[in-house]
Amino acid sequence: MNQAQIGTEIIIVDDNQFQLKLLSHQLSMVGYKCVTAFDDGQTALDHMADRFLDSTVVILDVNMPNMNGLEFLQQLSKNQFSGSLLFVSDENEEVLHLAEALASSGDLQVLGQLRKPVQQEQLQKYLNDLCSSKENLLNPAKKHSYTAEQLKQAIENGELSNVYQPKVLLDTGALVGVEALVRWQHPQDGEVFPDKFIDLAEENDLIDDIARQVLRNALKDSQIWKKSGMDISVAVNISMYNLNTRQFIRYLENELLSSGMNPQNLILELTETKLVKDYSLVLDMLTRLRLRRVNLSIDDFGTGQSSLMQLRDIPFNELKIDKGFVHSACNDEGLHGVLDGSLQLAKNLGIKTVAEGVEDEADWSFLGNSGCDLAQGYFIGKPMKAEELAGWRGQWMTRYEKISVAAQAEN
Repeated sequence: MNQAQIGTEIIIVDDNQFQLKLLSHQLSMVGYKCVTAFDDGQTALDHMADRFLDSTVVILDVNMPNMNGLEFLQQLSKNQFSGSLLFVSDENEEVLHLAEALASSGDLQVLGQLRKPVQQEQLQKYLNDLCSSKENLLNPAKKHSYTAEQLKQAIENGELSNVYQPKVLLDTGALVGVEALVRWQHPQDGEVFPDKFIDLAEENDLIDDIARQVLRNALKDSQIWKKSGMDISVAVNISMYNLNTRQFIRYLENELLSSGMNPQNLILELTETKLVKDYSLVLDMLTRLRLRRVNLSIDDFGTGQSSLMQLRDIPFNELKIDKGFVHSACNDEGLHGVLDGSLQLAKNLGIKTVAEGVEDEADWSFLGNSGCDLAQGYFIGKPMKAEELAGWRGQWMTRYEKISVAAQAEN
């Protein structure tokens, strides 16, 4: 039993007594001792009132008498529940997706969904992912809140560093690029992920400093890789906020010149933000970058209301499909349709496509016949330090060859 299991309270809400006993037994078998079961939603809510719930997982049956699962979710959102949700149901996929959508709209964290009867292996997988992931709510560093002054000091002290997630060709498995991701190496809290400080940076005029440091590190690492025989692209995330003035673009141009990097090996991934002050200025600067052969990618396509407008106005040459439309698309007709539509749109516009969130072999195999160009995700490789990339590439190609042989044997 690990510390995450010890600190996690699990609340089961299901009107089926057999299911309550089965889930309780399964959880006990995999090491969870703090498990409480309720056969109606209101009693569960009463139990949860005024309790510290960051480390709580609610396993919820969507369809129950009296207070049903959807009403329960609305109440959780109203109460600002900060734990995690796992749905169990024998309802059809549409009902489960409605529940997930309702939870997401209420800022609730959803781990996933399980069909009844629940398989212990699947249940354990979701909970293990929650406990082991560095990006979950059980990570003390993630729950910490930071001040602008602390972040400013961290930037000055060089506590921000890059990690890189590989991007590979779907048809050959070849490594063709990486995405640079920033991490804060906090002296007390350890590795802190960007969702804990990027908003803070934007709100306090520190986002330019962070973007410059990530860019500088990425260009330096890119040249080291090139000298070792890996001439690959590097994608750097920038906020529209970085483009509110011309200063960042001038800095980028100067860094490209001094580093000697081929501009065609640099990709800027644009994320949406409400902080665009002058849209015409942004368009002007991005067009200027494209003329200098810098690549532009629209990140998390399909998640923002203005994505289509940006695709129309900005000279993008890469489209990254959000992981929410990629993972498990092979088992979901709705996701499959959205993915196909996005790929067809990109093809019509002559834009390269990248599928994010390739989490397992099923995702990888499904994408192989989709017409998508590149893939990125934990199944391929987790974010890693620059010096780990060469070793990962050798291991990945060995895995890729085995996957390809197995796929050919099945056909």
